Amino acid sequence: MRGEVSDGTADGTDVEDRPKHSIAARLTTVLAALLVLLVLTVPYDFGRLSPAAFARIPLEALLVVALLLALPSRGSRLVATLAGVALGLLGLLKLLDLGFTASLSRAFDPVLDWALLDEGFAFLSESYGRPAAIGVAITLAVVLVGLPTLVTLSMRRLRRLVVRHRTGTTRIVAALVVVWVACAAFNVRVVEGVPVADTSATTLANGHGFQVRLRLDDRETFGALIEADRFGDTPGDQLLTALRGKNVVVAFVESYGRDAVEDPEFAPQVGAVLDRGASELGAAGFAAQSGFLTSPTFGGGSWLAHDTLLSGLWIDNDQRHRTLLASDRMTLNGAFRRASWQTVGVMPAVTRAWPEGSFFGYDRFYDAKTLGYRGPKFSFGTPPDQYTLASWQRLEQAKRDGNVMTELALVSSHAPWTPVPPLLDWADVGEGAAYRGAAGRSDDKRRNTAQIRADYRKSIEYTLGALISYVRTYGDDDLVFIVLGDHQPAAVVTGENASHDVPISIVTRDRAVLDRISGWGWQDGLKPGPQAPVWRMDAFRDRFLTAFGP
Repeated sequence: MRGEVSDGTADGTDVEDRPKHSIAARLTTVLAALLVLLVLTVPYDFGRLSPAAFARIPLEALLVVALLLALPSRGSRLVATLAGVALGLLGLLKLLDLGFTASLSRAFDPVLDWALLDEGFAFLSESYGRPAAIGVAITLAVVLVGLPTLVTLSMRRLRRLVVRHRTGTTRIVAALVVVWVACAAFNVRVVEGVPVADTSATTLANGHGFQVRLRLDDRETFGALIEADRFGDTPGDQLLTALRGKNVVVAFVESYGRDAVEDPEFAPQVGAVLDRGASELGAAGFAAQSGFLTSPTFGGGSWLAHDTLLSGLWIDNDQRHRTLLASDRMTLNGAFRRASWQTVGVMPAVTRAWPEGSFFGYDRFYDAKTLGYRGPKFSFGTPPDQYTLASWQRLEQAKRDGNVMTELALVSSHAPWTPVPPLLDWADVGEGAAYRGAAGRSDDKRRNTAQIRADYRKSIEYTLGALISYVRTYGDDDLVFIVLGDHQPAAVVTGENASHDVPISIVTRDRAVLDRISGWGWQDGLKPGPQAPVWRMDAFRDRFLTAFGP
């Protein structure tokens, strides 16, 4: 009514609501600024993630604010939007780099690593169940869409603040530029390796751009390496002549890295298993020699190590992996097949179609289904390694007739390193029923680092113990058993800056076999010492073919 006194303002806003609205707006602006600053300053290397690492002045932020101040309204809106999208993508790239440096000790590869999403989903499904994997996938999708959106909205909000307070913002930016230049001139650092005068966003973008160019150029370079094979045309009767009549086994032990035999937290127990095993095998007439190989991968990507050892080529990414599979490169098992061995693959972690099989060309192949396990799941959703060995013995080795070469991929020591069962008498293994009631998958998803490291050590002890027991129980005069790790475990186990080295051992009763590798300088026993030779893993194929050729 005309004579009614209003409690509101001219624009209809309640007087009591205005302070609340103002506080909310200011809080939103502060959060927007913190988000943008966080994206710019968060380290992309997990090893440098600490509160002090955020004490930086990013040059990119100063340049963007200066550009917003210099442009007219329409131009500044466009710049704020484009800068927000770019910073959002930068934030995603940093998150991916943090995850990859924590798990694989390397940066994210924007060309090749998208293919690992499928492998990661399979790993989570096997380890924690499909609902957990789907939950992680949904969370990742939300982050992929949500982070660039939030950063873009934040930049648009901050643009309005900059334009509204143009004079004050200009003074602040000018002062920060002076501080930035001074810090750059005197190399001021709050923590080692993190300068206050920061250009890390530009460095990261340039680094990944260079990485993309390298990947594109590598396709042609690697193709030429595949063709340059010194053994590619060697006739079968001139290959592996010193191993005629031998039963040759190449056994990869998941995550069996140099730290397992040298880290003070693992070495005493793992070393005891190896020393005791060497003594027991020695009493049974076996001898062993050991060294180190440098794996092309770290913390995961076992197939890259398998490719590298068998092909004699450095396969450190999925692009090279796919190129290798499309080639006719002779692998180590291919050399055995050419020399009239029967070849066998045993891979309990293969639970679906495995296209790599057509390249490696095994005469017989045993996956999770054909191994026939009927017991409870352990670790990476797979049967225990002792069961895999027992099943392989029953299905293949007990029926062996003539020369056979086998590749084994043992996985009880696969992340997430949940508890493993005790070793059983070989006669009791059966189809896995004996494992019911044994400690299996852990229900405790809140294990701390110390518990994870302890479980890792126990899993390595378990698999090595199973292998030693197998050789002692079933080994004969024809057996040549090669045992090696595929890669080091993730950084949660090794810590930062661990090597890529893995142990390798050759076990046999035939002294003539070890005499053939006397020039390698390997050490006696199952445990290589600190002074043991170290080769790149891609060198093994040619050295092996040379040592056991005519």
